[in-house]
Amino acid sequence: MELAKQQLRFLCLIILAFLSADRLDGQVDTAEVTENRVLHTVIEGPIGPATVHHVARVLEGSRNQPTSAVVFQLNTPGGLADATREIISAILLSPVPVITYVAPPGAHAASAGTYILYASHVAAMAPGTNLGAATPVAIGGLPGGLPGQPPDAADEKSDETEEGTSDDPLVPKDIMSAKATNDAAALIRSLAEMHDRNADWAESAVRQAESLSAAQALELNVIDLMASDLHGLLRDADGRSVVMGETRETLKVSGLPVERIEMGTVTRILSILSNPNVALVLMMLGVYGLIFEFWNPGAVVPGVVGAICLTLGLYALNQLPLDYAGLALIGLGIAFMVAEAFSPSFGVLGLGGIIAFSLGAAMLVDTEVEAYRVSWWLIGVMAMVSASILAVLLGYTIQTYRRAPVTGANRMIGAPARVLDWSDGVGFVWVEGERWKADGNADLRPGQEVRVLGVDGLTLRVGPAMDRQSETGGGV
Repeated sequence: MELAKQQLRFLCLIILAFLSADRLDGQVDTAEVTENRVLHTVIEGPIGPATVHHVARVLEGSRNQPTSAVVFQLNTPGGLADATREIISAILLSPVPVITYVAPPGAHAASAGTYILYASHVAAMAPGTNLGAATPVAIGGLPGGLPGQPPDAADEKSDETEEGTSDDPLVPKDIMSAKATNDAAALIRSLAEMHDRNADWAESAVRQAESLSAAQALELNVIDLMASDLHGLLRDADGRSVVMGETRETLKVSGLPVERIEMGTVTRILSILSNPNVALVLMMLGVYGLIFEFWNPGAVVPGVVGAICLTLGLYALNQLPLDYAGLALIGLGIAFMVAEAFSPSFGVLGLGGIIAFSLGAAMLVDTEVEAYRVSWWLIGVMAMVSASILAVLLGYTIQTYRRAPVTGANRMIGAPARVLDWSDGVGFVWVEGERWKADGNADLRPGQEVRVLGVDGLTLRVGPAMDRQSETGGGV
């Protein structure tokens, strides 16, 4: 009990330390600043929970000190829809103008990046960059092709449209595709209209997955500026009028000092944890650690490590768009494997647990964004590891069942004994250094070697040593 209390106390200290670090990480440098400045940060990779945390941290820092603008240097292939909407909301509610700058050359603002660019007060790109392809990913993988494609574009072998579908190429075939597409199109069109940008092309980027180079985007009024570097961006953005809520403000950013905000420690940890593969591994390590602790009470280390890993794994999964059926299957699979460990069923529960776990892991994250999908390789490895552990447990269980009992009355069965005195089928025998009352065949005689055939309370049933196989059914 005392060890359990120590483990719980240690786990609470770890969690408190993590939360304290998160509060400290949520603040940028608060050194005294008497003049306005420009905050600059880089957003790279898929848009996810860590990106939301970082953006909120930077925008919160702009409230604490005089800040004329925040520059997000963007390079992303897309990301999660919920995370994208949170970032859009944060930008629209920002107390200072937000400039999104797609850079360096070769970078892109695809899918979710296009929405963020349109939501920003100033949209800019470096030469050699591109944006677009903003169709919701889950729709792009559905039968019938991309929303907005003609029917024959989805299947070149068919010249006829399906019965009940519209002939209008801008009407998606699938009703769920239509709902998601229309929602995304309405969002990006409202953002475009808010900042006086090309709303028609924005909608086509959603419905037809169109993309543009930086030069084309500037020509079509999709972006406001094209600049080769950050200083050129601030110089060209200076004096522009931007919409801030219900008012307009004039940017004054040329020549101001630029403070770069790096991703904080906790945000980096969150970035790692928000990888569903890492979350799944942590959760399984936690489960195995707790199982080992239950098998060996007092080991301490497996229990502490297991509890921490399981807590971090569940926290990470909470940041992702979960499919709760997949999570339920994983829980069921783990429950079956734990039940196999504690109530051996010769592999039935274990095999069912592995199958449920594998199916649940494949369904776990409800998104088609590749960066936030559980790897099939990992699912296979985890299933093989679980199967190996269960095979070891099953082998140990079978050996245990085959091993002769070492305690209790059953351990006496088959033991050799010697008759001390005997009369009319009852008497006393000497077995394992003790004198026992016994009954058996009437023709036994003192000094004869016999074997124990059964136990009835404190009386042994014995018979001649040669009759052991016939009494036990010929077992080895």
